[in-house]
Amino acid sequence: MKNLYKILLIITAVFSAVGAFGQGSLADLSRVSNAQTRSISPENFTGAKGGGARALTGTGAYPGRELGQGWKISPSINIKAGSTFTIADIDGPGTINHIWMTPTGTWRYEILRMYWDNETTPSVAVPVGDFFCMGWGEYAPLVSLPVCVNPGSAFNCYWPMPFHHHCKITLENSDKKDMVLYYQIDYQLNKVPEDAAYFHAQFRRVNPQPFKKEYVLVDSIVGKGQYVGTYIALGAHNNSWWGEGEIKFYMDGDKGFPTICGTGTEDYFCGSYDFDTRDASGSHFTTYTTPYAGLVQVIKGDGHYGSQQRFGMYRFHITDPIRFEKNLKVTIQDLGWHSDMDRYLPLQDDIASTVFWYQQGPHTPFPSLPGKDQLEIN
Repeated sequence: MKNLYKILLIITAVFSAVGAFGQGSLADLSRVSNAQTRSISPENFTGAKGGGARALTGTGAYPGRELGQGWKISPSINIKAGSTFTIADIDGPGTINHIWMTPTGTWRYEILRMYWDNETTPSVAVPVGDFFCMGWGEYAPLVSLPVCVNPGSAFNCYWPMPFHHHCKITLENSDKKDMVLYYQIDYQLNKVPEDAAYFHAQFRRVNPQPFKKEYVLVDSIVGKGQYVGTYIALGAHNNSWWGEGEIKFYMDGDKGFPTICGTGTEDYFCGSYDFDTRDASGSHFTTYTTPYAGLVQVIKGDGHYGSQQRFGMYRFHITDPIRFEKNLKVTIQDLGWHSDMDRYLPLQDDIASTVFWYQQGPHTPFPSLPGKDQLEIN
């Protein structure tokens, strides 16, 4: 019954999201279109029409040696340590509809970048695990509308990504070990509406968070668009509750006070009361994954070297995007309780975040990504 409830919940959410996702939603499936469907994978690196399954060499050449061309000769790639591979290079106009990949290795050391219409700085610059809401380098099942993570560690993204002239997507392996990547990028070549905004995602990490300072999720958005999602990987540095902090959206010239202010971290992620389930066995954190929000990971201390509790949370503004006209800054407080439980305690946790938004026009340059030592999960 629990699985049936989840299926019904997802179906309902998909129907309610019609219009938010535009072409490709259930409402459009019965309509014919002039869009041309294409797909890039190691079996067709360019997505060219009739270009699939032509490989004569590749990672599957040896097991397919008796079968030959057309029999899974190039299903994956190897990305050498310290190198960057371009997984998509597409002339538009068009829209990316789906990305699937299964990266091996250390996900925090593998940087996904996306460039729209020949821009010189990326609109997406995020460690691949954090982009797919797996910031702690461990698999957990996730079912939402724009992001799904399926057994075993299959990353899926359904954010629509329109571009007018050109799209380039790269994956950098900054680790000391080579990585194996299976991937597929599904897109369509079609006329893109003039008011279509570009997809953006930005990563930040602070460890530890400075005392009595608000964590800045993003502060460099200039232009017109809509904020559509937040993922936070939080490592607790104390033994008490950590989620009292308010999220704040400063938009279109807000200075000292924001236009939108939440009431608590678990409230923003559509949970309540410490994400606790209270039953005969006591009180404990409860994971959940829904189309729009979830506490997807609760990693408990093991009593040895893995001593810290870690949490992964997502909130996608699909039916309730945060729209801005000129600029946007978003912060969240790292806040808990003193031991006497009658006053708040500013915390100093390990916080890594990825935020998602759409905006028109060129974006401002992103802050530099943390170095490898600052990206490390320890």
